Amino acid sequence: MHSGNNKYLIIGSICSALAAIAHLGCIIFGGDWYRFFGAGEQMARMAEDGHWYPTVVTSIIVLILSVWSLYALSGSKVIFRLPLLRLGLIVISLIYLLRGVAFVAIMPMFPENTLTFWFVSSGICLIIGTLYAVGTFQSWSQLSVKNS
Repeated sequence: MHSGNNKYLIIGSICSALAAIAHLGCIIFGGDWYRFFGAGEQMARMAEDGHWYPTVVTSIIVLILSVWSLYALSGSKVIFRLPLLRLGLIVISLIYLLRGVAFVAIMPMFPENTLTFWFVSSGICLIIGTLYAVGTFQSWSQLSVKNS
């Protein structure tokens, strides 16, 4: 497929893919990676103890981020058209943007995470969400089923 030249969605896809790879690194390299990326001491210890929970939760995140990366590539016409493309890109944009601004509300659920973690991760989510939103807006007319 030819590229739709939507640099915002392509960069958003790369960011989602890098986030998926970082999460995969946590599964592979264990507790120190969970700590470095701010998952909290409890998650790091469970990983070190071989508990199933960190691996399952992190694997789900890897899968979601990978699918989001594919949706951005599909929206930029780098790969084939995925189902519900417009809706998918809107939802992905909103989730990233909401995660970026709603950290104050979710901080109490994860008391082990540092303020630095919250500011950095929320900033990253805001940037990626903006990339997806702007890219989706730019490609909106090309994302209709009629133009496939």
